Amino acid sequence: MAFRENHWRVWNMSNDPGFVLWFTGPPAAGKTTLAERIRASLLNNGRRVEILDGDEIRKGLSRDLGFSKEDREKHNERVIFVAKLLARNGVVTLVPLISPYREVRTKARNEIQNFIEVYVRCPLEILIKRDPKGLYRKALAGEITNLTGLQDPYEEPLSPEITINTNEQTVDESVNTIIEYLKARGFVR
Repeated sequence: MAFRENHWRVWNMSNDPGFVLWFTGPPAAGKTTLAERIRASLLNNGRRVEILDGDEIRKGLSRDLGFSKEDREKHNERVIFVAKLLARNGVVTLVPLISPYREVRTKARNEIQNFIEVYVRCPLEILIKRDPKGLYRKALAGEITNLTGLQDPYEEPLSPEITINTNEQTVDESVNTIIEYLKARGFVR
């Protein structure tokens, strides 16, 4: 049987561009919640969507890494690499990742075509009240010593494309803000 090149092509059936929504913010700000809701919305509109959740990536691709500055940077670099591959193949890639360092987010922006930074912002006192994973409680009790935004630095974005204040907006309002941004720039219809 002769090799026919067209049998091996991967098609983006909708011809819509892939892009990366990079959700950054401290723990419990709402990054994953927003990514999941955006995913549902985009799937309903026929888009191929993948979530690269930082916690899930740590269970597989980054299970060898801890939480030192160097390990966090390496973890982020791995996510950047996967997000870049997905986006260039037409997949909408949602990355809810603390990504505390501006330098790493700048690297993501420089390496990924159609990169959109979404700063998910919330005051510390609200984050401590939310605390769905008990991280703030453990950090305040001294059980963990490197919680981003409390014991380790979180460098706020200087010029994100989108800023969401989850203490001021409902999840629906936040999702609508993001979808409207994407529509205005031709990423979604």
